[in-house]
Amino acid sequence: MKKTTSKARRGEGLYIVLISVHGLIRGENLELGRDADTGGQTKYVVELARALAANPEVGRVDLMTRQIFDAKVSDDYAEPEEPLGSNAWIIRLPTGPRRYLRKETLWPYLDCFADNALGHIRRVGLRPDVIHSHYADAGFVGTRLANLLGVPLVHTGHSLGRVKRERLLAKGLKEEDIESRYNMSRRIEAEEETLANAYMVVASTQQEVEEQYALYDHYRPERMVVVPPGTDLGRFSPPRPRDRRPGVFNQLARFLKHPERPMVLALSRPDERKNIPTLISAFARHEKLREQANLVIVAGNRDNIRDLDKGSRDVLTEVLMRIDEHDLYGQAAYPKHHTADQVPDFYRMVTRTRGVFVNPALTEPFGLTLIEAAACGAPIVATNDGGPRDILRHCANGILVDPLDEKAMGEAIWKIISDKDRWKRYSEDGLKGVRRHYAWEGHAEKYVRKVKSLRKEASRVRRGQQRLSGKLAQADRAIISDIDNTLLGDRNSLRGLVQRLKDEGSGVAFGVATGRRLESALQVLKEWGVPTPDLLITSVGSEIHYGPEITPDQGWSRHIDHRWERDALQQHLLDLPGIELQPQVDQRPHKLSFFVDPDKAPSIEEVERLLHQEDLHANIIYSHDRFLDLLPARASKGFAVRYLADKWGISLERILVAGDSGNDEDMLRGSTLGVVVGNHHPELRRLKGFQRIYFADAGHAAGISEGLDYFDFFGSCSVPDE
Repeated sequence: MKKTTSKARRGEGLYIVLISVHGLIRGENLELGRDADTGGQTKYVVELARALAANPEVGRVDLMTRQIFDAKVSDDYAEPEEPLGSNAWIIRLPTGPRRYLRKETLWPYLDCFADNALGHIRRVGLRPDVIHSHYADAGFVGTRLANLLGVPLVHTGHSLGRVKRERLLAKGLKEEDIESRYNMSRRIEAEEETLANAYMVVASTQQEVEEQYALYDHYRPERMVVVPPGTDLGRFSPPRPRDRRPGVFNQLARFLKHPERPMVLALSRPDERKNIPTLISAFARHEKLREQANLVIVAGNRDNIRDLDKGSRDVLTEVLMRIDEHDLYGQAAYPKHHTADQVPDFYRMVTRTRGVFVNPALTEPFGLTLIEAAACGAPIVATNDGGPRDILRHCANGILVDPLDEKAMGEAIWKIISDKDRWKRYSEDGLKGVRRHYAWEGHAEKYVRKVKSLRKEASRVRRGQQRLSGKLAQADRAIISDIDNTLLGDRNSLRGLVQRLKDEGSGVAFGVATGRRLESALQVLKEWGVPTPDLLITSVGSEIHYGPEITPDQGWSRHIDHRWERDALQQHLLDLPGIELQPQVDQRPHKLSFFVDPDKAPSIEEVERLLHQEDLHANIIYSHDRFLDLLPARASKGFAVRYLADKWGISLERILVAGDSGNDEDMLRGSTLGVVVGNHHPELRRLKGFQRIYFADAGHAAGISEGLDYFDFFGSCSVPDE
């Protein structure tokens, strides 16, 4: 990806990162309704980004999404960056296959998205004030980024897996069919993890908080705030008396015998949940509506219904069949194409003809189209579920109905169209309510106030935990030390080293690299009063985690799994004399650990030869004349250090590593600055004479401090001339 062309500098305002992975996202001409993944969420996040960037307290907004190279979609989605006006950008990141994928198939590639997002943030050079994820897939990414960077996570669900699964089961779908089509277990697992980590969850309605999020194990109502989406009052506004008819009039007139009659409009993607066929029947079976109004169905874009996905194809087929069944030709319009720029004109046509906008959805988490219609002066009829309840409470501009009650729906529409005073009151009240409650400017102001309070809360939490977290995104150097007999061993010198890191290491990441398993490493560090490191390389380099949340690096696990045949390796080693398996607690998915009796066991060279003959691949680490660890060929402390240097953009020449034994050797060699403490094991003596490895006189933490001075680590960070 090319380097960002513009960046906010520190002190110029909040840096907000929005994440919305799936769908087709661009700044203009959004393809709303193209498919199930390109709906209201894509519009919401683009308008949110612009609104936040316009707030005077915000310095930069990055909306991160997936980069797509696919002849079936526009080249716009391949551009790595797209400006959204002043201070806001769409950032498109490579994520798995280059082609366009539906959201249910993206799960295996989200770690890749997170790594690339981290790389972008490092290039920007600012630590975000907040990570805001949208939908479950972005929640998976946002949880990892927020934990890695030590910043608050905000989440907006848009729709929830547990709610969707309940509704699909209620419709008669089988559990296994839901799972295979929607990858529902994976989605719900990600939602639970996100809710567990989020500092704030943004909901559109109180019902969403109380009835939908309450289904989750990590439901925490105190973390949830209702901030309704805004609408662009510049785009969505009522028609002026002398305005010419918009182009959409002619587009609809070819369907209609009397195009000037009141318009009953439904506008949504062709999704079964949108319940369009019920509206058609409600209109058709109401005799007076048929006589005095027109029905307009704008349901996405299509060239040929046969080419659409099955869900859209089924809905549109049913729409055409109902129109045919009720013989609505000349009374119903169903255009094949429309652009995003034409959407306000459809609403304004409703207002011009004194018609009604209808949202008949079976369930509606919010109802963005309802406030857009209201902003254009159109009265509404909507489902009595979710967001429409709040909208009607604020705007008083229509009637709520049971979405399955055809007769009630038809009567509600007719009640508004047939009563001029009611129509006028609903139109005027809707305009007032939208300006008061649903303007993006007000949304952004409330959002910024919440984010500023989150920053303070996150700061308090980190201080209370006494952790040196959140430095990796900005650090330009790092200290990585073995634990036993290197970092630990002398309490006085350890206290001095920890204090020195706090005093001098504001831009320095602190990490440990140990043969201990993760739980053991955390326990012993706690016992010795060492703050949770920014990074932990454990189990002799086979695992990497990040503090303070102890977030695993899944990319590392996948990287080292190459040609790792654990069971075969274990069997062949146990067939040798003098080699005994260590207790189960010391075994890890990517580490096999053995005790060795050097008087009975074959030499390490013989072990290597045996594995080679059996075409088995492992990195063999022998230390203290007693311990033998087998790791994947790609895993070791040294490999882990180099992986981290590359991932976080820290030069190896600015990483100081410290150790005392043979399992530290591969991280001491090479371009790193190495410190061997004075109490080292004899097996490291062979490293004497290497220019970039310093043998300290002092032992334990005092030896590390001696090495810091030798390399002027907090200054020039270099090997002194000798």
